[in-house]
Amino acid sequence: MIKVLLAVAAGGALGSSLRFLVSAWVVANWPRHYYLATLGVNLLGCFAIGFLATLFVLRSDLPLPLRTGLLAGVLGGLTTFSSFSLELLKLAESGQYAVAAGYLLGSVAGGLLAAWLGMCLARC
Repeated sequence: MIKVLLAVAAGGALGSSLRFLVSAWVVANWPRHYYLATLGVNLLGCFAIGFLATLFVLRSDLPLPLRTGLLAGVLGGLTTFSSFSLELLKLAESGQYAVAAGYLLGSVAGGLLAAWLGMCLARC
């Protein structure tokens, strides 16, 4: 278990650092389009988690620390949107459409509402 935890921690540091570097580069080159950094890492993370999660099902011989370090660590540090996307697809693939719809609505609308409430509270 400690090897898996260390792999997630190291991967998280790498993913977070990559996200910071992408954001810094985008802001330095396109300051008016700062949001493209988040969009880019989210789309890249979604592609990567879909590819790797499927690959790891096919290649279960790969070590658990490697698999978990890449998925939860690197991609979790890079973006949590990728995990959300994978979980939503798994719910839909398993036929849990109502749960998937609730998860989608709760995450997007709930996240926006929570961010707005946080902004309002900070302004009080």
